[in-house]
Amino acid sequence: MAGMPTEPPRQAVNLAAMLSQFDDHWSPRTVAEFNGHDVMVVKVEGEFVWHHHDDTDDFFLVLNGRITIRLHDGDVSLGPGELFVVPAGVEHQPVAAEEAELLLIEPRGTPNTGDVATAAERIII
Repeated sequence: MAGMPTEPPRQAVNLAAMLSQFDDHWSPRTVAEFNGHDVMVVKVEGEFVWHHHDDTDDFFLVLNGRITIRLHDGDVSLGPGELFVVPAGVEHQPVAAEEAELLLIEPRGTPNTGDVATAAERIII
């Protein structure tokens, strides 16, 4: 009908295809958005900085590889298909001995380091 708004085409997001578009580590790419949140993929290797998020939990889902979330009261080890949520305000450090691929979900604009001044740029693919 004339004058009716058109919806954008709907299609699945292929996470492997999104991950194949970049090689850098610790630089999340937004692949979808919902309810004010970014759904991101990221490649990680080595140690990230110790950090916390005052106002939001931190969601990690391992797609490939293994990571450890260091916490001051004990580490959490994750493999493919496992997830962990770090509660808001809890200091943590993600670490991957070898490259791993993760899915992250965060409120749009959440700095990955917990600090806007040192955070990775928001990149949408």
